[in-house]
Amino acid sequence: MIGSEVLGKLKDRLEGDVHLREVIKGSTTFLILRIIGMVVAYAFTLLVTRKLGASAWGIFALSFTVLQIASVLSRLGLDGALLRFIAQYKVQGKGKTAFSIYLKSLKVVIPLSISLTVFLYYLSPVIAEKVFNKDYLSEYLQIMSLGILPFTLLFINSESLRSLKKIKEYTFFQSIFPYFLAFICVFILFIISFNLTEKEVVLSFVFAIFITCIFSFLFLIKELKNLSGNFEDVPLKSILSVSLPMFMSSSLFMVMSWTDIIMLGIFRTQEEVGIYNVAVRLSMITSFTLAAINSIAAPKFAELWGKKDLEGLKKVAQQSTKLIFWTSAPVLILYLLFPSFFMGLFGEEFKEGALALVILTVGQFVNAATGSVGIILMMTGKQNTHRNLVFVTVLSNVILNALLIPQYGMYGAALASMIANFFGNICGVFFVKRYYEFYTVSGIVR
Repeated sequence: MIGSEVLGKLKDRLEGDVHLREVIKGSTTFLILRIIGMVVAYAFTLLVTRKLGASAWGIFALSFTVLQIASVLSRLGLDGALLRFIAQYKVQGKGKTAFSIYLKSLKVVIPLSISLTVFLYYLSPVIAEKVFNKDYLSEYLQIMSLGILPFTLLFINSESLRSLKKIKEYTFFQSIFPYFLAFICVFILFIISFNLTEKEVVLSFVFAIFITCIFSFLFLIKELKNLSGNFEDVPLKSILSVSLPMFMSSSLFMVMSWTDIIMLGIFRTQEEVGIYNVAVRLSMITSFTLAAINSIAAPKFAELWGKKDLEGLKKVAQQSTKLIFWTSAPVLILYLLFPSFFMGLFGEEFKEGALALVILTVGQFVNAATGSVGIILMMTGKQNTHRNLVFVTVLSNVILNALLIPQYGMYGAALASMIANFFGNICGVFFVKRYYEFYTVSGIVR
């Protein structure tokens, strides 16, 4: 009886609140698909770690990290700018303008991506020897360099789909299809030869990125051509004036995300890198619903800001933060109670990372509990503030990693990440409060 009353009240609330209904519908779709994507990605990880061990996964993690860094450089923040511009111009009835901005973005990222591919391919021996002190990484970096252009375009395409609220397609292309194809390729190679090498793993992943990029491009072009409305010629300079601060933020965020992996690769063995990378991947499940809700909240924030509806923006932030907090807490509890069990799923040697998983999970929970503060700042014209905040956070993370990793290894890297996460998110809450007179912390929005 009580349950039916609660469900009835929830139904009435959803029917009367279009913003909440859209957030829940979009984030639920994203969450379901991300769970599928997570299963596929972990199946790929398990296949590699079970057959080749932590060392092989460490090689893949280092190579993939370099690919991600190169991709951030080649995007110049245009993926974030497209997310904002397409959503804004669509709601303003200027769909043709949105298509034009996408095409102009391609004229920038394609030649830049090709240039970075050539650069990384020929400098791979130097990077492997001088940066990582691991000569054997050179051939893996060269293979991964071939994925820069398709990986960059995949991000551009998927973020554009996200701006159109094509959440199913956005999640499929970014989180499911690449790992699914990579898993299939690796599995077939193993079945054929009953053997598997690190080189085949990296090649399979790059091939998967190529195929996914092609499909995402074909689907997005179809959607953009269907947009109607007025055309407004937006100069490339105006587009870059928004994308470059976002580029700085995304670049710094990537440094933040992968400083620990890179520095572990410099100071420690690839086995420790492999173990730590698995701990990082597991810990990110704690903020899983943050990513789910942000998938729909980001274009929603951009739309509400474009319509100057600050009360609507505040309301969406309130609702999304509460959802994020209460859905993240159970994962935190499970990891705190059974860290060795979850790490041990990937092999006995991975249990060494149990403490790292606990520390990283606490950091990710702080990220989830403070809500979508970074997205709010970027989608409401405060990208410069967000960039500066991320810069200070990244600087603190680099310093902490440099101090802690040489002595404490993966545990030092995890502690540095946790402290930096706490600092960055609490400062983000402060700025949202300062600009819009509401703040998010511990699942409460005021």
